[in-house]
Amino acid sequence: MPTFSPRRAAAIMLVLIAVLVGMVTRVAYLQTYGREKTITSAERQQHITEKLVSRRGCIYDANGCLMAGTIQTQTVYVDPKFMLECYQLAEAQAAEESAAKLKDPRHVSKTSAEPARNLTSMDEDIKRLAKLLDKNAYELSKQISEKFDTRFLKITENLDQRAVDEILKLNIPGVGTIPQNQRYYPMGSIAAHMLGGVGRDDSGLAEKGLEGLELKFNKELAGKDGSQRVLKDARRRAISVAAEDYFSPQHGQHLILTVDSNIQMIAEQELAHTCSEFKADRGECIVIDPKTGDLLAMVNWPGFNPQILEDSKIEVRRNRCLTDPYEPGSTFKPFIAGYALRNNVIRINDIFPLHGAHYTTPYGRKISDVHGYDQLAMWDVLVKSSNIGMCMLGEKMGNARLHAAITSFGFGQQTGIELPGENQGKVSPLKKWTKYSTESISQGYEVMVTPLQLARAFCAYANGGRLVSPRLIRGTLDPDGQIATREESTGIQIMPAVLDKGTADEVRRILCDVVIRGTATKARSKYWNLFGKTGTAHVSNGKGGYSDTKYTSSFMCGAPYEDPKVVVVMIIHEPDKALAHYGGTVSAPGAARVVERTLAYMGAPRSKDLPLPPPQLAGLLYGSDEKLYRLPAIVEAEKTAKTVTNKPAPRRPGTGVRSASVGE
Repeated sequence: MPTFSPRRAAAIMLVLIAVLVGMVTRVAYLQTYGREKTITSAERQQHITEKLVSRRGCIYDANGCLMAGTIQTQTVYVDPKFMLECYQLAEAQAAEESAAKLKDPRHVSKTSAEPARNLTSMDEDIKRLAKLLDKNAYELSKQISEKFDTRFLKITENLDQRAVDEILKLNIPGVGTIPQNQRYYPMGSIAAHMLGGVGRDDSGLAEKGLEGLELKFNKELAGKDGSQRVLKDARRRAISVAAEDYFSPQHGQHLILTVDSNIQMIAEQELAHTCSEFKADRGECIVIDPKTGDLLAMVNWPGFNPQILEDSKIEVRRNRCLTDPYEPGSTFKPFIAGYALRNNVIRINDIFPLHGAHYTTPYGRKISDVHGYDQLAMWDVLVKSSNIGMCMLGEKMGNARLHAAITSFGFGQQTGIELPGENQGKVSPLKKWTKYSTESISQGYEVMVTPLQLARAFCAYANGGRLVSPRLIRGTLDPDGQIATREESTGIQIMPAVLDKGTADEVRRILCDVVIRGTATKARSKYWNLFGKTGTAHVSNGKGGYSDTKYTSSFMCGAPYEDPKVVVVMIIHEPDKALAHYGGTVSAPGAARVVERTLAYMGAPRSKDLPLPPPQLAGLLYGSDEKLYRLPAIVEAEKTAKTVTNKPAPRRPGTGVRSASVGE
């Protein structure tokens, strides 16, 4: 019989104590940190947090027409790991059932009556899926097999519900769909440069603005995503969502623009026609309400389709109306003349002795005009766009007043339009001006402006001398369509005044003669009195001077003269000189067509005959004739009425027929 061994007993006791301590430690661990870890692991296996993507807000024009909207499409995805596990499990279960039947023929199968799944059938299912998705079966199978250790693989996107239903009928494990918002632009390329475009965020499910209004107002349009914590079964099928685990998405707000899509379309058509006719490199056109600053249209040519941004180049998508300044040439002259008239530097009947088409400045610089005149009144210096006359005016004003004139109209400053990327243009500080600046600035060189700045400044001659603030946003709506914000237009009376009303009206009347007997006779309207100014500027070659073959042809105008409703600016860059290059030939007709079609669309009353120039100009204006100021439509109507009045009246039936005598 073995004897008691204290050492053995002590060893056993130590082992028991160690086991007991280990058990207590394990229990303590499972009840504390281990418990939390186990619960977290179970939660992770049983629950999944899904992002609920908010719906992007829409963009509407001033009439409520949809310009950018969002539709819901479906994205098809695969859970490669789950797919492989399902087919492997089904294959193992089938093998067990087969073995059980061999042992006991009376064995009842516990598996469902669904078609047997195995790794071979997985390949067949992938082929069927590829056929529905119009994809290569081998490529799709390879794509899935390379991701068998992942839980999510996006296969395709932007499918409609009919296609999704066909895919789900295949009943392939691990294949699912996710609703996805898709931006669409029902008007195609209309207003593309303003609207911009969108792309996918890092998740690939939500959209984010990349350019234009979509970028500027991305936060307001995008809204805020929600989430839900879903309880799922072993096959990853949703079971339930607790109320406290559901956070609804906050959908984006809707934008209401000042743009009228009909006027936008008119401007786009006429700009495209003009650029194509004269084989121009590019062009811009702006239509603005001169009394409110509301942008009615903003156009760049060539255009692009915002639905497929990747098919267009960055330089084509750039909104040059506010990003690309240029030297304006003669369209700059009214702003210098207006300032000079306001400050009594000059009067409209003051005479400039031009002595022909060439002039040499006191320091030897040569200035030329297209047409030579012996002398011109200040009125006709603008009408005939005399470079010599403007240089003489610039010399009389001096650099300080020239600088004050152009900065007072907002040049060299951003307009504050609600779009990204606005350029402030270029107006050099006065201390950097030289003696050459006097004549250069007077002719619209050595200064750079954007088409939007030019349109804004010209509005001062259409509204009594006020500098408007261009705006594009009229207001916003909440997701339910209720008014969220309303952007009220600044009243004309509290806008900053750059000219007194008398001077603004006087210059506006001068600019009417530009269309009647000046440089823009091809812009004459049959029904409305237009006022405007042409511009033809050489394109700079940098330090190499100016090009003799490349020009910027422009025209800015407004109408009707009596009560201006619109201001239109059209700039055509680098037209084919072999066809034409003067602003009065290239840009003026197209801009006039925009004015006429817009006023007709607005239902604006037709003009009456234009008032004659003031009496103090009698005998001073070059080629002036009272008949020129008659509106063509009125003259035509009078001729028609006169023709009808002088036409012999038709004889009544039976008159002038000799009566039959009795004898006959």
